[in-house]
Amino acid sequence: MQNRPFLLRFNRLLAAGVAFPCLAVIPHAAAQQLQEPQTTISAPDAPVPENDDQIGFSADALEYDSNKEVVTANGNVQLLRDGNRLRADKVVWNRDTGKVEASGNVSVTDPEGNIAYGDRFDVTDSLQDGMVQNMLLVLQSGGRLAAVNGERKGGVYTLRKAVYTGCAVEDHKGCPKEPTWQIKAVKVIYDPVKARVKYTNASVELFGLPLIPMPGFSHPVGDNGGSGLLVPILRYNRNNGFELGLPYYMKLGPNRDITVTPHVFTNALPLLESNYRHLWDRGAYQITGYATYGSRVATGSTSTTTQKDFRGYLDASGALQLTPEWSINGSIRATTDRTFLRRYYISNDDRLRSTINAQRIGDNSYFSIAGWAVQTLRTGDPQGQMPIALPVVDYRLRMKDPLLDGVIQFQANSLAITRTHGEDTQRAFAAFEWNLRKLTPMGQDVTFTTYLRGDVYHSDENQLATVASYAGDPGWQARGIAAAAIDVRWPFMGEAFGGVQRIAPRVQIVAAPRIANLTVPNEDARSIDLEDSNLFALNRFSGYDRFEDSTRVTYGLEYSLALRHFSLESVIGQSYRLNSRENILPVGTGLSDRLSDIVGRTTIRYRDFLSFTHRFRLDKDNLAIRRNEIDATIGSKKTYAMVSYLRLNRNADLSLEDLRNREELRLGGRLQFARFWSLFGSTVIDLTNAREDPLSVANGYQPVRHRLGVTYEDDCLTLGLTWRRDYQVLGDARKGNSFQLRLAFRNIGI
Repeated sequence: MQNRPFLLRFNRLLAAGVAFPCLAVIPHAAAQQLQEPQTTISAPDAPVPENDDQIGFSADALEYDSNKEVVTANGNVQLLRDGNRLRADKVVWNRDTGKVEASGNVSVTDPEGNIAYGDRFDVTDSLQDGMVQNMLLVLQSGGRLAAVNGERKGGVYTLRKAVYTGCAVEDHKGCPKEPTWQIKAVKVIYDPVKARVKYTNASVELFGLPLIPMPGFSHPVGDNGGSGLLVPILRYNRNNGFELGLPYYMKLGPNRDITVTPHVFTNALPLLESNYRHLWDRGAYQITGYATYGSRVATGSTSTTTQKDFRGYLDASGALQLTPEWSINGSIRATTDRTFLRRYYISNDDRLRSTINAQRIGDNSYFSIAGWAVQTLRTGDPQGQMPIALPVVDYRLRMKDPLLDGVIQFQANSLAITRTHGEDTQRAFAAFEWNLRKLTPMGQDVTFTTYLRGDVYHSDENQLATVASYAGDPGWQARGIAAAAIDVRWPFMGEAFGGVQRIAPRVQIVAAPRIANLTVPNEDARSIDLEDSNLFALNRFSGYDRFEDSTRVTYGLEYSLALRHFSLESVIGQSYRLNSRENILPVGTGLSDRLSDIVGRTTIRYRDFLSFTHRFRLDKDNLAIRRNEIDATIGSKKTYAMVSYLRLNRNADLSLEDLRNREELRLGGRLQFARFWSLFGSTVIDLTNAREDPLSVANGYQPVRHRLGVTYEDDCLTLGLTWRRDYQVLGDARKGNSFQLRLAFRNIGI
């Protein structure tokens, strides 16, 4: 469209008022064409007129030709009418024709806040319609348009030989710069009411190079969005070949929208994706669905025979706030088969959970009634063993102790678990807990606790339990629980190393009589491991179905150091069981003997540059490391490295799946090598060997997933290329490489 001469002229116009010593930095004129000129208008705003027929007016000098009915204003001229404001060095107003000619640092601001700049404005005395030469339109909602000439009629702007960008046109030093992307067109129409820009014969330039021709392109401006095509999805992977996704966004209302994305593959049949969102005054929900008709390979089978059928996935979630206290929330996640999510790179989850929950939260009370369902995607994990928990009811009431000034909490809980091919369990209990915290004159922090609970269980098909110790006795069973504890902390604080140091020894004594644990099923207390978070817990089991029936003393030491830019926190502890009765805690938990293993945690932070956390468990007999967990992040927000290492050497019974040994390394990082360019990557490696876990296939080194990419990101554009390699095989979700190109233009709705 022969835009360059126009750009040069517009560049000279707008650069005239720029007094920065950086003009030589920009080799092209396109960057400065979109810059706002510096104005010399310094007078106060014109007075607001009393009605729409009047014009608010101010100027340094005024001439009036009564014969020709012409008013000429010079110097800091401002006109205000019906929300439109004109500023200029000179204005000539013909009162007979209603024509207004403005020149010199001219700008017009419309009621929506859009500002138009130009060499010369010819407008009507309503300041709503008119013509502009060498026009720059800065949109209040973001973005700007420049054109050889433009006009405004009925509030709609029409620009010819125009260019649009949502990018900044100045760098961080305030110097003009080439916009990252811009859209050039023969004709552009902008409607502020519809908040939409329409183009005729448009093309997109990226880094100054022509990229995409778009003959009939349009897009919304601002944050309201609008219907239209989004950026295509370009990806390649071994399972599906090359993939092209074309998302189409439809705005159904100010609070509702839907995005429909057809995916086309070279090695698979097409896939349709849809996402619907709805927001209203009391809540919101979203529904996402995937559907295709394709081939798949059954998991857990050595056969490579494929079968074709319908495949899909549903993901829906929502929340509703009925009153300030009452709310309802829920989610549904379900898929047709175990490999669909991995095959189409939707998710790596191996279990899908669906739930519904209604709850009331008061100042001192809590009530919840919920339901849960689980779908397993693990190979060899029977779906019939997956629980359906409905209903799950929990009520808690907290109140002040009127006698000793403590805190009393009452709890009532019930649970019903059903399996299609497994043990069924129903449970109900009522509990009472009393806590009293006191500070002694010597500074000890003492907490007294009393806990009483009565349980009723019913179960059948107990022989189908996956682990015999989890089954319990069939039929009706009752159980009583009682425990009392005293917890004493004695903190010592003082100045050290220019900061504050705290050393706090801690001792806890818990007493509980023998409890009939193994007579009832174990549904929610299967995962147990001694660590710093539960060292001083009243019950170190994770759920309600098992309670630690021992009299024990737990002792530890807490330490912290707080400096101006540095902090260190550490805790270490151990427990000893005073009674000698048989213990239900299995080997490998660190709690199976009378003397427990030693556990601890250390956290170090330095500014925002370093974060380091180390958790450990040491064998009480030989100080062998049973748990070694490290999480570290070092660097700035732009360049950083992350390391996560976990080794579990529990020496546990292999029949307990929740206590299997494992060793894993996770690495990730980002390197910014230019102002807007960066490299990123991550990897997950399974280091478990046969000696640690005879059932492991890692054999000491088995990569799980690698990811490496490069990205460009500035104020208006995100451009990235990512490579990913998966090493796990699950049915028709084969291991292999995948590549994805990401391109996002900001401020044009995509």
